[in-house]
Parts: sequence; C-alpha cells; structure tokens
Amino acid sequence: MDKDTLNLSTCPTRFVGLDIGGSKTRGIVWTDGAVSSDHSVGSTNVQNVSVETARENMADLFAHLDVAEATHLLAGAGGVDTDDDAAALRSLIAPFVPVAHVSVVHDTRLLLAASGATEGVAVIAGTGSAAWGINAAGEQARAGGWGYLLGDEGSGYWLGREAVRHSLRRMDSGEPADELTAPLLEYCGLSEADELIRHFHQGTTRRYWAAASPVIFTAAERGHVEARAMVAQAAADLAAMAGKVAHQLGIPGPVVLGSGMGSNVPALQEAFKEQLTAQGLHNVQILQQDPIFGIPLLVASEQPTS
Repeated sequence: MDKDTLNLSTCPTRFVGLDIGGSKTRGIVWTDGAVSSDHSVGSTNVQNVSVETARENMADLFAHLDVAEATHLLAGAGGVDTDDDAAALRSLIAPFVPVAHVSVVHDTRLLLAASGATEGVAVIAGTGSAAWGINAAGEQARAGGWGYLLGDEGSGYWLGREAVRHSLRRMDSGEPADELTAPLLEYCGLSEADELIRHFHQGTTRRYWAAASPVIFTAAERGHVEARAMVAQAAADLAAMAGKVAHQLGIPGPVVLGSGMGSNVPALQEAFKEQLTAQGLHNVQILQQDPIFGIPLLVASEQPTS
C-alpha cells in the first residue's frame, strides 16, 4: 500500500486518520485517495498526558488539518482496551469533526493494516509495547499493552528505566560510571549517578526515558554486556507477546514488528526474529512505513459492500 496514493475504491471521498501514540499524535487527511493534509503534535492520549493537554494538542492538530467535508475519522491509540476507553477518546475527538463518523481502535491494528495484511499479528515496540492479532475467522487476541506501571516490557521506556536501574545498582556497589552509565548521565545532563533518582521521579516523562533508548543500543553495539542483555531481553519479551497471540489464534503469521524502535533498530529486529524462529514462527516482517498508513485499509473495511 503506497502511502501517497491509494487505490481503495470503497474509501470515502475525504476521511481523516489519527495515530495517537505515547509520544506524539499524527493526523492525515486523505482526499480522493491522496494525502491532502499531514501534521503532528504532542500526545493526545489521556493515559500519558492530562485531559487539558490532550485537548490543547488536539486543537493544535486540527488547526493544521483540512477536515472540512470529511465524513469519516478513524483513530488508533494505545490503551484502548474497553468500550469506555474508546468512548472517552471519541468524545475528545468528535467536537473537531462534528459531521464525521468517528471510529477508535487499538493502535496495534494500524500496524497490521499498514503492512497490507488482513490477518496476522502486529507488535508495537515504541514508547510502550503491545501485541494484537486477528485470524481469517475474525477472532482477535491481545497480549501486553498493560501500560508502563504494569508492563510495557521491551518498550523504549522499559529500556530507559533499565539503564537507570543498572546505573543505580553500580552506585550502590560503589562502582564508577561505566560505558552505559556515562552516556546516560550525559543524556540527562547530570554529573553523578545518585542524581538519577530525583531526576527519574520528578519532572520526566515516559517519552523522555523512551528517547534514551539509543543510549542503550549504542552501548550494546560497542559490546557492553549488560546493555546487550537488555536488548536481548526486550526482544524476548516482544517475541513472547507475539507468540502468545499467534498461539491463541492458531496462525503462523505474519508477525509484523513496527513503531519507533521496531521499525528502526536492526539489533532489536534481528533478535526478535531469532526469538520467533525458536518458537516456529518464521514469517516475520518489519514495518517499513508509519502505522498511520494502515488507516485507509481499515476505513475501507468499515464501508458497506454493494
């Protein structure tokens, strides 16, 4: 599916897609099958920011999108686990597109659709993590996606937090900053490991720590043992989620890995593939475009057939 032009004849003339992640929200308007507006703002997910901030960011987003005469809007967002979650997000969006039909789905669905697949397993590895899948019978399954306080193993936030924990353990043992702690402190603008405690708990966000994940990947590339172990564990956790979903649905794949880290970090991708191969899952794909470009396929699937 090409991200610039589409050949999905059942799509409405003009529709809107939103990808609401833990770090940012991207909106696109498609008109006659082509992208006519495209803008990004901060997160509008109320699980990550306050309702006031979410509404302000949403207003900024729609101020830059030409949504006049749009008849449909489909939003994919993390944390949409219940009908109440979906209804709350619809109520936030609806005032900005008063004449459009608004649909809300979990953001993992965007990944699978963006790969062009109508069945399989999608795995998010970004600020957070989750797996979702659907089989030919329309049965669905989920794993992970519990949020950062309960899970999000294998996510960017998880990696950032693990690097902090590694550094604090060294501090407790009286060991100096090593090849992981030193660049982490530089990223944070700190001079000593003990400053990480207050820094972590006061004024930093999930997005901030997720953005520290390149520190871990760079240290791993340079042979840092603990950093390599973190990357391996992240891949194992992500693959475990994918395997659970595939097993529940009785499908061999495809398994599509995407989002910020999933689409852009080769070391994580290779370790993820190895873990799934060990589970007997060989059809693994790396998403090569933004998940938001799966929205046209989802919108088309919602339209009545003649």
